[in-house]
Amino acid sequence: MRRALALFHSHPRLAALLCGALAACGFEPIHLWPLTLLGLMGLIAVTARAPGWKATALAGWLFGVGHFTVGNSWIATAFTYQAAMPAWLGWVAVVLLSFLLAAYPALAAAAAWLIARDRPAALVLAFAGCWIVTEWLRSWLFSGFSWNPLAAAALGPFGHPGLAGALPWTGTYALSGIVMLLAGSLWLAAAQEQPVWRRAALIALPVVLFLSPWPAPSVPAATDGLRYTIVQPNIPQEQLNDPAMYQANFIRLARLSPPQLPGQRRVLLWPESGVPDYLREGYPDRYYLDNYAADPVLARRRLGGAAGAGTVLLTGTTDLEIRGNRAAGGRNSVTALDSAGAIAGSYSKAHLVPFGEYLPMRAALTPLGLSRLVPGDIDFWPGPGPRTLDLGPWGQVGVQICYEIIFSGQVVDRAHRPQFIFNPSNDGWYGASGPPQFLAQARLRAIEEGLPVLRATTTGISAAIDARGRVQTFAPHGLAARLDGIVPQALPPTLFARMGNALALCWAAVFLAASMVASRRIRR
Repeated sequence: MRRALALFHSHPRLAALLCGALAACGFEPIHLWPLTLLGLMGLIAVTARAPGWKATALAGWLFGVGHFTVGNSWIATAFTYQAAMPAWLGWVAVVLLSFLLAAYPALAAAAAWLIARDRPAALVLAFAGCWIVTEWLRSWLFSGFSWNPLAAAALGPFGHPGLAGALPWTGTYALSGIVMLLAGSLWLAAAQEQPVWRRAALIALPVVLFLSPWPAPSVPAATDGLRYTIVQPNIPQEQLNDPAMYQANFIRLARLSPPQLPGQRRVLLWPESGVPDYLREGYPDRYYLDNYAADPVLARRRLGGAAGAGTVLLTGTTDLEIRGNRAAGGRNSVTALDSAGAIAGSYSKAHLVPFGEYLPMRAALTPLGLSRLVPGDIDFWPGPGPRTLDLGPWGQVGVQICYEIIFSGQVVDRAHRPQFIFNPSNDGWYGASGPPQFLAQARLRAIEEGLPVLRATTTGISAAIDARGRVQTFAPHGLAARLDGIVPQALPPTLFARMGNALALCWAAVFLAASMVASRRIRR
């Protein structure tokens, strides 16, 4: 290990780039968390030897470039479904996005160096605190993109949360700081002369914490209550928006949604992009005529009939914002329909995807030939944020559409806590590596909020996740399937559910304060 560190010291820039790529191997679908610890360990080693904060910031930036290029490589797949832009542009987009996101590791590394410099233990603590703050900043600055926090590498297998079981008391970003702290423990063991017992303890600490069962509140098994049916139709992305396939797609969804037994209540969960019809009345006639069903009332009745008695259907839809006689914008929505086809509630997506659902600086970029990936010539508009749909006997449902589920602390209306979170998604854009990462981040939200999460996707991975982050059942990627069960029970509000990301920032303050205390003691 010391020889490896010496090699890194001789080529710090290359080492930082490679360490970033290595650290991303702890995410799904590779999920080798020891590589994440080794990559972070290398970043700390390069930072400790840097001659100044500028060199440290560069090392952190290069680490981020490698880290986000590997972790976000699935984004390139989306461009293969867009005829207006060449597929190779997807890899350019991945690298350019990595250049921007790498600013956050650069900021964390430079700040940690300025706080602790050549004081090893203090540097590790400073790194942990600064990493928490920068991950939190990444979640909301410039609309936010908190994909793949380090905490995702701490998730255990489907049946156990692993170290991520600590999320109710830390939150995602603080757990990321703890992962950094554990990587620093390995670096301290390798970089300093110290007794064998201390070196062994520093190495054992991260291994034990990652492998040992983490104590977490038990969730009573649901033996009776509201039933669910999650439908994964496995509709290829190129067919999803093809008008010639609308009838076949509906038949596929309906066949996977058999009627419920008499006297039982059920929520039927279809994915994002599940329904092409406009379900609301009042739009100019041409918008209905261009769609599959010209009459929104008949379209709703048809969907209610497919759901059947005793069932409320929640499905992805598109609503329009009409100004004058034309559509000025759209809403990526979830609409709840009862068996008679009446609208029982709706939610509009708040966290929209730049270049996916709207085109920033449209006036400047459209003449250059750029467009958004989702078909259409109008932009989606954001909704107001988390809200809970009151479906009466069918429960209180929180909705987070697609990648909204990745934003820690931003997924629940805390004034009206739901019984479970419904996360519909269209993952058909993202190949084989994106969907497992989506599922992992849905598990993080379930654990920290103490709420079950039910995912319905077009091509997978759909799943039912309990309030401890355990995957009770799932449909693999690329398979048409139906998942049936009883909605898992929610836990009482966790500490994180009550405090939100203020809890994570408290952890950051503790680590930074400890770093400053350690620095003063070393000086003395």
